Amino acid sequence: MTTQPQQFASDNYAGICPEAWDAMAAANAASAPAYGDDEWTQRAADAFRTLFETRCEIFFAFNGTAANSLALAALCQSYHSVICSSSSHVETDECGAPEFFSNGSKLLVAQSDDGKLTPEAIRALATSRSDIHFPKPRVVTITQPTETGQVYTIEEIQAISAICRELGLKLHMDGARFAHACAALQCSPADISWRAGVDVLCFGGTKNGMAAGEAIVFFDTELATDFDYRCKQAGQLASKMRFLAAPWIGLFESGAWLRNAEHGNQCAARLAEAIDRLPGVRLAFPVQSNAVFVHAPDALLRGLSKKGWRFYTFIGGSARFMFAWDARFEAVDLLARHMAELSAAETELA
Repeated sequence: MTTQPQQFASDNYAGICPEAWDAMAAANAASAPAYGDDEWTQRAADAFRTLFETRCEIFFAFNGTAANSLALAALCQSYHSVICSSSSHVETDECGAPEFFSNGSKLLVAQSDDGKLTPEAIRALATSRSDIHFPKPRVVTITQPTETGQVYTIEEIQAISAICRELGLKLHMDGARFAHACAALQCSPADISWRAGVDVLCFGGTKNGMAAGEAIVFFDTELATDFDYRCKQAGQLASKMRFLAAPWIGLFESGAWLRNAEHGNQCAARLAEAIDRLPGVRLAFPVQSNAVFVHAPDALLRGLSKKGWRFYTFIGGSARFMFAWDARFEAVDLLARHMAELSAAETELA
């Protein structure tokens, strides 16, 4: 139980946005063919092709762990390896699922303070060994935005793509909050995906206002061969697929996918601006999307907990606050005010 009317520990706390809810209700009006052989799934797939302005293959999964793990497994053999950042979700928060679904592909981890991979780090790992005793590098995966809330620019993705092409590697993007990156960069989805050299994108719906569901988007369509069988084997083929697919139609056709992300980003910027100069409080990372990471004295963080605020401290000990489509400005301001009051009290004691 909490004593605050709204929490910002995770954007998974948010409910379903009206546009996604209405689309599910519309899909519920009558019966429809099962396992994706329905008009809603076809419309949703076509909506992705329209959004990305290209021909691509679309598959729907229940959650991000499945989407990322199955996508990487489709790009790898068991003797291959995947290059990732040390703070990437596939390394720290997928419970070994990428290795499990690929039958043992190894993750090669590049240390990164801000969560970003660089061409130099990729080259160093990919060329460190070439003998048969070492798992052969096959894929690079990047998170957009990163786990620290920072955004890869178009130029940064292009540079990573260039080194991937040079070294014969595929490029996968974990886009759990892909919409927030589009909002931050004010660019088209195509510009930071296939136009920049991304082969496969996992586009997050859950953190963008849906109840559940992620989309695996294959821009290199040859890589999607037999992926439907992989989804079925992994328990990711929804019998009533229209309820995973229809919310995407609601988000895309209404434009809510971008509005939701813009609002989350605005709330993060609002909190960051309010607390940026508080004594003893420091932003751990630049605020570029819907995440705010705060370094603060332990007493201040304990004070926030006593006031009923929830947050995580799993990246460098900083407190993380995430803002979803339904974040209320007054709740953001209340959090900022409580931090200011606790900061002032700490200053007086000092």
